[in-house]
Amino acid sequence: MNKNLILISNDDGIDAKGIKILTKLMMQLGDVVVVAPDIPRSAQSSALTVTQPIRYRKIEEEEGMIRYSCTGTPTDCVKIALNEILNRKPDLLVSGINHGSNSAINVIYSGTMGAVFEGCENGIPSIGFSLASHFPDPDFGFFEPHVLKIAQTVMEKGLPESVCLNVNAPCGEIHGVRVARQCKGYWTKEFAGRTDPAGRAYYWLTGYFENMEPDAEDTDEWAISHGFISIVPDKIDLTAYDAMDLIREWNL
Repeated sequence: MNKNLILISNDDGIDAKGIKILTKLMMQLGDVVVVAPDIPRSAQSSALTVTQPIRYRKIEEEEGMIRYSCTGTPTDCVKIALNEILNRKPDLLVSGINHGSNSAINVIYSGTMGAVFEGCENGIPSIGFSLASHFPDPDFGFFEPHVLKIAQTVMEKGLPESVCLNVNAPCGEIHGVRVARQCKGYWTKEFAGRTDPAGRAYYWLTGYFENMEPDAEDTDEWAISHGFISIVPDKIDLTAYDAMDLIREWNL
């Protein structure tokens, strides 16, 4: 009972390489419970399953680690863990390691970060880890010691209330770590249109990220593209406080 309890989830699914690496690392810091989707559920954001039942099952247990597979979204996985599986609040929640960057605007689409926001909402220090590679078998080796250090530091020092961390790493050798802000940008040409054998149109989500400030050296995109890990502190309170007085002046 004196050991740290660490909850792990992701959006690439229970069998992804990234979550296996993350589990191995977190077992050095405490007892680990993994609750992750049974299949890949990327880009789910904070989606909840409301039209069908959710099921989970234990798939592996060893000293200091239990893994569960869940039929729901990443956010569902965290809710199931907190409400049905765990008998106390975790000391840390980590999500990932995601196959692909969740920098810039991607943070709002990310199922990896959806799990992080759910942990943050429940008062748990929460971190999302992502690697800028979509390959199923990337090399996480350069990132691993940084993941361990960041997680250990957060457990020791904590995080401000309602703040979580979005951590993204480049592929290959890492030059250092930078605390950054979310880059301004958007996606263009987001769908590829095709025609099926019956002559009906259908679409695949695709697209290109348009960086609106490529020369700004304080953003997460700049850090990653220059070989640095980016750490962006995110808030679950989305209120635009600086706009409140402006809206009040409308005299609605």
